Amino acid sequence: MKAKLIGLIVLILVIAGAVGYTYYQKNSRTEQISGYVGGEKIGLLEDEEVKKILRSKYHLTVNYYKAGSLDMVTADKTGKDYLFPSSQTALELYEEKFGKPEKSEIILNTPIVIYTHKAVADALTQQGIVSSSGDVSYVDMQKLLACIENDTKWEDIGLSQLYGTVSIGTTDPTKSNSGNMFAGLIANTLAGGTADADNIDAALPEIKQIFSRLGYMETSSADIFSQFLKMGMGAKPMIAGYESQLLEFAYEHPDDWKELKDDIVMLYPNPTVWSSHVYIALDDTGTKGIDALLDPDIQKLAWEKHGFRTGVSTDKMDVNKFDVPGVLQQVDRVSPMPDAGTMMKIIETLSQ
Repeated sequence: MKAKLIGLIVLILVIAGAVGYTYYQKNSRTEQISGYVGGEKIGLLEDEEVKKILRSKYHLTVNYYKAGSLDMVTADKTGKDYLFPSSQTALELYEEKFGKPEKSEIILNTPIVIYTHKAVADALTQQGIVSSSGDVSYVDMQKLLACIENDTKWEDIGLSQLYGTVSIGTTDPTKSNSGNMFAGLIANTLAGGTADADNIDAALPEIKQIFSRLGYMETSSADIFSQFLKMGMGAKPMIAGYESQLLEFAYEHPDDWKELKDDIVMLYPNPTVWSSHVYIALDDTGTKGIDALLDPDIQKLAWEKHGFRTGVSTDKMDVNKFDVPGVLQQVDRVSPMPDAGTMMKIIETLSQ
């Protein structure tokens, strides 16, 4: 009897062990999803805390290939489960070419800003192009664009140490989202509101003229921002970028930021435009990335470590934690981006 009881206990333990092992194997196994992503989000996807949440809670590993937001729409999607561009324009273009995706959702937001150096900001302030409210600096886009169109030299606005004419570094608007959104911002400025099918044709020659004066354009928002920080005022007096880029840099590289803090100035166009980072699921596997990236803990990390404005309520977004001067607590002065049809006209004009 005792032997039978021991045998039964051993059998129960074996079965329990087998069930436990099966459960462990099932729940420890991760599924990989692959897709294209804009370079400005790589820091978030490489964040060890984010990767841990994806693995432990959603059993996902996110594999990515860096690509411009517009380029990824037409890129080879074989073996890809998602696209993660930086604007809804890319989603609209995708839908025009391929129809509705499996699912899509805005995951992150950040406004377009202009980065410059203190000497440039001071000179632009003297010219009435930049103004301040508290420690926040705004740029009058109409006046700034007038300087570019009129071939105003840097020395004409008091910056004799800089060579050439006033310009803004930007990524290629036909390939990369920050450049594309900057083109939309320019179009809105020239239209006196929001550019659309009724007013864009009149503005196209002027938009082309402005971009023809900007010189060589990068294809990556992350690359141009890195060059701006490394190469100094002589090489990159001003660039268009995302607000999140400087916030992330300041958090991740506090020692470097301490050295740069007194020189780098963030200017908010008045009004600016939102860059809405939309996740496009190409298949059922890709849809799993949406729920995972919208996880409250990941959204919190996206703001606190990477500077993306997310679903976290505004009162919990303490901009002071980044030690970056002049960051708006809440971005209110925003105009909508032109629709996809209008942006396609701009892209076609700039491609010629």
